[in-house]
Amino acid sequence: MKTDPASKIQDLLQFGEFGDVNPSITDSATYTFMEAKTMVDTFHGEQEGCFLYSRHWNPSNKYLADALAAMEGTESAWVTASGMGAITSVILQLCNTGDHIVSSITTYGGTFAFMANYLKKFGIEVSFVDITKPAEVENAIRPETRMIYTESMTNPLLQISDLPVLADIANKHNIKLVVDNTFTPMVIAPAEMGAHIVVYSLTKFVNGKNDCVAGAICADAAFINALADVNTGSAMLLGPVLDPMRSSSIHKNLHTLHIRMKQHSQNALYLARKFEQAGLRTIYPGLTSHPQHELMKQLMHPDFGFGGMIAIDLTTSEKASELMEKMQQEGIGYLAVSLGYFKTLFSNSGKSTSSEVPEDVQKDMGLSEGLIRFSVGLDQDIERSWERIEKCLNTLGLV
Repeated sequence: MKTDPASKIQDLLQFGEFGDVNPSITDSATYTFMEAKTMVDTFHGEQEGCFLYSRHWNPSNKYLADALAAMEGTESAWVTASGMGAITSVILQLCNTGDHIVSSITTYGGTFAFMANYLKKFGIEVSFVDITKPAEVENAIRPETRMIYTESMTNPLLQISDLPVLADIANKHNIKLVVDNTFTPMVIAPAEMGAHIVVYSLTKFVNGKNDCVAGAICADAAFINALADVNTGSAMLLGPVLDPMRSSSIHKNLHTLHIRMKQHSQNALYLARKFEQAGLRTIYPGLTSHPQHELMKQLMHPDFGFGGMIAIDLTTSEKASELMEKMQQEGIGYLAVSLGYFKTLFSNSGKSTSSEVPEDVQKDMGLSEGLIRFSVGLDQDIERSWERIEKCLNTLGLV
């Protein structure tokens, strides 16, 4: 039986300085010391329970990091000012000039751009592979490979990574498996399946309100300590610190994540079935037609469903645009990037969140120019939402 991430968060008792039921927000950039020696010891990491400067560490961020570590089942965690702040800090911590990465070719556009374009200036090479083919992953590994990078559920094609198999490959070659779990918090627990490092854009489902950007890195204590090293730590020296006010807000929202993921998943499964019944090419791991449906059932926590993300293929970007504009006019949701919001969001991935991926590469990976990615919201009456979507489809002659 899979462990319950919601209960692990609930069991972590965190309260404020004066017994507040919500942890105190430390609205301070720097911290005072009663003795000079304590400051010196804190700067060198030799003093527990003290804080020096909020870029280094602060109580509000530590509250959130501790809760995320509990959720993921890792020894430690670190929070950042964005998901890309988390991803890039991990990559730059693990890799040096001349090193090599094996990555899923289907990944968030910003991640792809960083790997394919930005890392070149450091002499770090990346081999992009079909992550659903373990043999292809292993064949791409070189002596200088330092990590396998993937997403639990890939963006935007919703492929499912076989995390236990990938972890075995990584361990066999003494490299790290890094997993972005942004699409599937609580649904999938990568660390329990062997992932060495788990990253998040907290902006999305974890926060759930689209009112801030933030990221997280969950790993063992040794790696988090290395990230925070004042001389060599990428998360320390690049400075992607999360504001304590935002950290506190995300921390409170984290405690409703289990409820929200259930509703996102329930609504997404309903719409996916309706889209498929209407004759549209539909991608959703909760459908038996999904090529990794059985794998998803093995990996997922059954209480939280198959996730809140759907993709449908209308073959052309023109048709996709027409439908998205019509759905927004009908009040179904918003034509907007991002995901995990309480309202449904939809976008044409090839022209938006995956636009950094060259068109020829999009075609190679199977990304249709007419693919619409849905982040399904928390609609109370999902049947009513479908009726509105169906009306749009009929009006435009798409079904």
